[in-house]
Amino acid sequence: MVIKLNDSNFEEEVLKTDKTVLVDLFATWCGPCEIMSPLIDELAEENLPNVKVGKLDIDESGEIAIKYGVMSIPTFLVFKNGQVVRSFVGVTDIDEIKQAVLNA
Repeated sequence: MVIKLNDSNFEEEVLKTDKTVLVDLFATWCGPCEIMSPLIDELAEENLPNVKVGKLDIDESGEIAIKYGVMSIPTFLVFKNGQVVRSFVGVTDIDEIKQAVLNA
């Protein structure tokens, strides 16, 4: 299940969890984001052990995007223990993202 992230739940769902978290930073008007969205949804449905998958609309929660230096979308951030351990920008091989999450 994909978690809808925003300013009010980001700290609890991403920074304070003991799980690895994949965050998809996107915008509804972004073509490459639309390409990646169903792949991220499929990854979330795999219910990987100790992994959360969330999506954050940068138009609704722009401060988070600024905090993490997001300059292009889609951007995918892998968090472990509240820290970014890996990032991807643009249309990316979903298997590469999955391996990064599993190996975090």
